[in-house]
Amino acid sequence: MAESTLGGRFTFPGTSLTVHRIGYGAMQLAGPGVYGPPKDPDMAVAVLRQAVAAGVNHIDTSDFYGPHITNQIIKKALHPYPPGLTIVTKLGARRPPDKSWQPAIAPADLTAGVHDNLRNLDLDALDIVNYRAMGAIHGPAEGSIEPQVAVLADLKRKGLIRHVGLSNVTAAQLAEAQKITQIVCVQNNFNLAHRHDDSMIDHLAGQGIAYVPFFPLGGFTPLQSSTLSDVAGRLGKTPMQVALAWLLHRSPNILLIPGTSSLVHLRENLATGQLNLAPQILAELDGIAATAAVKH
Repeated sequence: MAESTLGGRFTFPGTSLTVHRIGYGAMQLAGPGVYGPPKDPDMAVAVLRQAVAAGVNHIDTSDFYGPHITNQIIKKALHPYPPGLTIVTKLGARRPPDKSWQPAIAPADLTAGVHDNLRNLDLDALDIVNYRAMGAIHGPAEGSIEPQVAVLADLKRKGLIRHVGLSNVTAAQLAEAQKITQIVCVQNNFNLAHRHDDSMIDHLAGQGIAYVPFFPLGGFTPLQSSTLSDVAGRLGKTPMQVALAWLLHRSPNILLIPGTSSLVHLRENLATGQLNLAPQILAELDGIAATAAVKH
């Protein structure tokens, strides 16, 4: 696959890190429930190597995936890392033996998390670290994140982190963080059906800051899913491919990190960069978010 088909390029603001807009999210490389080893460790390694061979140079991970498992697989598959590869990780949670997701936001927790990532990825410094606010069940929750961002800013000054990002945050939290340190990316829940961050995306685009949506097919109602499936069927593509292509069209600062443990699905995801959506198709897709509201 030609690198030029991976959605174009994006440079994180104030950095020398330039990535293709279609990257790879490593969460699914861990076992069920993002805990423990995968059923097929060799396939996990193969998927990573194929992604990089196809031109992917933006990998999203965290040491609390597994925990530790995902980063150890990345190291096994790709170390020594090829020039130009950007690895983005995140802090803010821990995975105890009961497999739950617990906050890990004290200064000692965040510092330990950086060292866990460095050790398991075998790196001297982390390219980008996102502070992942735990938030509410259905998304971000307001509340100060100043103490946590201040810790990351200090670790940046010490050279353990090169750049800082945020995940699962509100516009107010973004503004608060930007008073402390430069923010190069925001990773939030956004897709065709959940467009609460439309204004934030435009605000970030104006500053040249990356927006990285997660759950590109999460939380769809049956009616919304059927609309997407109908469009995909007419285009001869999968619903995931259409949803990802719409995100690429939505704004030039959007970076994709679709995850998979399958080589077939990896190839489908990467092929999204070759899918051009006509204006009438984009208009139809833009209406999906309002479908449920109209239905009720």
